[in-house]
Amino acid sequence: MRILLLIVRWWVGLLFIFSGLVKANDPLGLGYKMQEFFEVWGWHGLDGYTLGASVFLNSIEIIAGVALLTGWAFRYVGWLLLLLILLFTGLTGYTYFTGMPKNCGCFGDCLPISAGFSFGKDILLTVLIALLLLSNKTMDSTALSLKRFIPVMLAALFSVGLQWYALRYLPPVDCLPYKEGTSIPAGLKMPTNAIADSFVIEFTYRKNGNEVRFPASDFPADFSSDYEFVKREDKLIRKGSNNEPPIKGFALQGLSGVDSTQAILEADQSIWVWASSVKSIDHIKNDLSAMVKKAREKRVSVYFITAQTSEARSQLLQLGLSDIPVFSCDLKAIQTAARVDPTIMWVKKGTILKKRSLRCWESVIE
Repeated sequence: MRILLLIVRWWVGLLFIFSGLVKANDPLGLGYKMQEFFEVWGWHGLDGYTLGASVFLNSIEIIAGVALLTGWAFRYVGWLLLLLILLFTGLTGYTYFTGMPKNCGCFGDCLPISAGFSFGKDILLTVLIALLLLSNKTMDSTALSLKRFIPVMLAALFSVGLQWYALRYLPPVDCLPYKEGTSIPAGLKMPTNAIADSFVIEFTYRKNGNEVRFPASDFPADFSSDYEFVKREDKLIRKGSNNEPPIKGFALQGLSGVDSTQAILEADQSIWVWASSVKSIDHIKNDLSAMVKKAREKRVSVYFITAQTSEARSQLLQLGLSDIPVFSCDLKAIQTAARVDPTIMWVKKGTILKKRSLRCWESVIE
């Protein structure tokens, strides 16, 4: 029994550490996923707290997992893990049964898994953690020694440091559709092995006061003007797979409102500055001005991409950079492309050669 509990303890602890690390690599991604849940529930007032909650939850997962492995304060750590897994089970269960949102984000963008698999995993973890709690007498539950606490403290420092780095300099491991080496034109296309959803069209008509329903392929033999149309429904009969392009919502419009996407993608070499928010760019004006100056010396075009075009033009005018073309783009596409605000990309004919935080622009334009 003791060996079994040891195996369970290590499996649960390592899984929590792994889950926390994958999400800590991109804490903003989990924050966006929380906003998707709040949007479904209509809790828009909580959007401003999602990033802090993401950093906290990711850290807790890693810290609690390490504490479980070391055996430090198991009585408290075990209950903390149980509360966490009950929360996660509720969220994954909601996603599984309602289909909203499409993905629970349990392992971030680096390891997308289905809602059903994630829900089953969380149920299993709930049972295993409950088993550990019921057997806590064999787990040295009162161990609070400094020797066991040191790894826990190091895990806390590492988890916070990792997320600070990701939020300041981009995730160390980029699992997003706009990572280096990606061809945006190719990413906009449907995968070659895509299987489309299969629908059947059903009509509902009223005849002699009774409603009659039939598929579009099988109209009644006596169909005539006596049938009064009620509604048409497209009924899903088979769910497709892999039927969405990797890159969605990417379209660039200039000041005139004309679609400039293709023209920008065909540019030989250019620097793209992505910014989801441009309320004030005073904190980046030195880096931005220096980068633009270097790009001009190398005869490389610079484009500014944002969902707030009017504000961006006003801010750039104040910095003496009014000649930089500003393009509007869907906010979700910007948030997917740029986890740090702003993010810069060196793009050649639609292929992303380099991607960095603006703070590291010198490593892009050498």
